[in-house]
Amino acid sequence: MKKLDIPKKVILFCDGSKCGKDNKHNRKMFRGLIKQTEMKTEVMMVKIECTDNCKCAPVICFQPDNVWYGEVSEKKIPQLFEEHVAHAKLLNHE
Repeated sequence: MKKLDIPKKVILFCDGSKCGKDNKHNRKMFRGLIKQTEMKTEVMMVKIECTDNCKCAPVICFQPDNVWYGEVSEKKIPQLFEEHVAHAKLLNHE
């Protein structure tokens, strides 16, 4: 059995398969921020099936913190990234 390298953070994106409100643009923005901050090995992005939260779509979740956000717009991505991803990197370097 091989030990896997696991990321420190995982961002889950509902695929919007029921409501049609996909997270494509949000995923693209997060991907760019992850690349820009050189955190590719520390953060994994995962597209998941419908979370049945269609009233709040698009939905994003941050693990291992188990923090969920609904109605996420592209303009909120930098703030969410700073709070849940980049902030963790800063804490680990102190």
